[in-house]
Amino acid sequence: MDYQFSETQLMIQQTARQFAQEELAPSVDERDEKEEFPQEAVKKMGELGFMGMMVPERYGGAGLDTISYVLALEEIGKVDASACVIMSVNNSLVCWGLDAYGTEGQKQGYLVDLASGKKLGAFALSEPEAGSDATNQRTTARRDGEFYVLNGTKNFITNGANADIVLVIAATDRSKGAKGVSTFIVEKGTPGFSVAKKERKLGIRSSDTVSMVFEDCRVPAMNRIGEEGFGIRFALKTLDGGRIGIAAQALAIAEASLEASIKYSQERKAFDQPIANLQAIQFKLAEMATNIEAARGLTLNAAALKDQNKPFGAMAAMAKLLTSRVAVQCALEAVQIHGGYGYIREYKVERFLRDSKITEIYEGTSEIQRIVISRALLQS
Repeated sequence: MDYQFSETQLMIQQTARQFAQEELAPSVDERDEKEEFPQEAVKKMGELGFMGMMVPERYGGAGLDTISYVLALEEIGKVDASACVIMSVNNSLVCWGLDAYGTEGQKQGYLVDLASGKKLGAFALSEPEAGSDATNQRTTARRDGEFYVLNGTKNFITNGANADIVLVIAATDRSKGAKGVSTFIVEKGTPGFSVAKKERKLGIRSSDTVSMVFEDCRVPAMNRIGEEGFGIRFALKTLDGGRIGIAAQALAIAEASLEASIKYSQERKAFDQPIANLQAIQFKLAEMATNIEAARGLTLNAAALKDQNKPFGAMAAMAKLLTSRVAVQCALEAVQIHGGYGYIREYKVERFLRDSKITEIYEGTSEIQRIVISRALLQS
C-alpha cells in the first residue's frame, strides 16, 4: 500500500512527538525507577485528544482514523512505552468496544468521559486460570432482578489501579462455555469491587498492572454490553484492534533502540575510530532498520484495513507477531552495541529491552497470534 500521510495525520504525528519530548521525556526514567503512574501526563493526553482518538466527536472523541492513532502511539512509545500502553488500552480495548457495541445510554454515560480523557478505562479479561484460554472464565455474573452479582478475581489488568471504569468479562452461564460469557461495565467505587495486588514488573513499570476482586458486586443489568453470551465475541473483536495498538508500541520501542544505537555508534570510539565504521556494527544497524520497516508495513496495513472496514484480524495478529519480535531483537542489539554501557540504566537501552518483552505476551501471546493467523489461512 502507498502511505502518503495526510496533513491531519502529519499534524497528529508532530503533536504527539512534541508532547512526548516535552512532557514525558524529562520524567520517564524517574517514573520507571519509582514505578510511578504518569497522572499529569495522562490528563494532558486526554486534553490533546489522544485518549479517544477513533471515537466520534459527538461522544467526546477526536474522530480520527486508525493510522493517525498508530502514528501518535509510535511517537509516544519511542519516549515512554508505559504511557503508550496506558493510551492504547483506553483507546483500543475500552473506548472502541463501547463505541462499537454499547447502547446510546452507555455511550453517553461512560464513553464521553473516557474518550475525552476525563476518566480512564481498563479491560478485565485475564484470570489466574484464564489467560490465553480466555473462554475459561471463573468470574461469574449471576442475574438478580435488575442487577448482576459478580464474583471472582481478575489479574494482570493494565490501568487497573487508576481506572474509573472497567469492562469486566464474566461467565453468566458456565454450562454454555464460550457462549455463556458476557461483558459488564463496572464503575470504581462499586461496593464489592476492589483492587488487590499491584504487580512489580520487569518493564513498562510506570503503568500499573493489578489484580481485581469482585465479592457480591452488584452491577445494574443496563451495564451489560450486548446480549448475554456476547462476551467472548466482544473480547476477541476488541483484542483485534488492541493488537494494532501493541504493534505500534513494539514498533516504537524498536525505533527508539535503533535511534539510540545509531547515535551511540557515531560517538563511541574504538580502535581509533567511531564504532559506526566497523562492519559488525553496520550490519547490526542494517538488520534492525530492515526489520523495522517490515514491521511498520504490517502495522500500517492492519490499520488501513480497519479504517476501510475490511477484515483485519489476521493482519493485526501478523503485525503484533512480527513487530513484538522485532522490538525484542532490536533492543537486544542496542544493548550489545552499547557494550557495558548498555547494561547501565543511564543509557536507556536497558529500559527498552525490559519494556520490549511484554509486547510478545499481552493482548495475546505470540503463540496465540500464530493460532489466529493459521486459522485465517486454513479457513480462507
